[in-house]
Amino acid sequence: MKLKMVLFVIVCSSCFATCNSQQKNVSVKAIADTGYVFHNGSVDGIGKFYMGREIAHVMGASGSEWLERDERNKEENTQLAIEQINLPIDGVVADIGAGTGYYSFKLSAKVPKGKVYAVEVQDEMISYLKNRKALLKDSIVEIVKSTALLPNLPDNSVDLAIMVDVYHELEFPREMLQAIRKALKPNGKILLLEYRGEDPAVPIKLLHKTTVAQLNRELMANGFQLNYKGDFLPMQHFLLYKKRD
Repeated sequence: MKLKMVLFVIVCSSCFATCNSQQKNVSVKAIADTGYVFHNGSVDGIGKFYMGREIAHVMGASGSEWLERDERNKEENTQLAIEQINLPIDGVVADIGAGTGYYSFKLSAKVPKGKVYAVEVQDEMISYLKNRKALLKDSIVEIVKSTALLPNLPDNSVDLAIMVDVYHELEFPREMLQAIRKALKPNGKILLLEYRGEDPAVPIKLLHKTTVAQLNRELMANGFQLNYKGDFLPMQHFLLYKKRD
């Protein structure tokens, strides 16, 4: 009888801990969702809106081949985009939503005495990044598992946070921007590469494109202001934001 009672207590304690953890996760998400608007979503959206913009579905690991396609440099001129990113040789970069590491491992060459955080939320992509790092025998890129709310980066540690065709897919753009702001050094900046929403000729689904006006509105609301607007890429905006005083 005593043994059964002990087992009952252990099992109940375990269930309580699990339920408590689940309730905590639900409550955190509920708090984070305060201020967002929810409607019936479009085909490519999640039905959650931020400042009038519907958030797009995240590209899954099945999109890896598209990220690594041979035509990508020709279509997007990724080489020019990387050339235009100014960093000291000991700089620290955070590639948020790194995916396959297409940009992460190229940026590592610009900071031979620094670091590149390849920040990714999807487990499949984390595995891809780890395999690629091992294959390249890389010593610069550090792979970081993020959450939908947090990039899990040290405070005051990053010179430049970059998001390449990622921002429009952030489930919690407000919380993520504020967390990135904390991770940036005092003079740290955010670089957004986003397909141009103003241009109907850009052959990308509508929710996976954004306008400068919309991006400025959202970044301003979270403590950033536009520092530089580059119009040299074939399909994307090149927008550099700094912290607002």
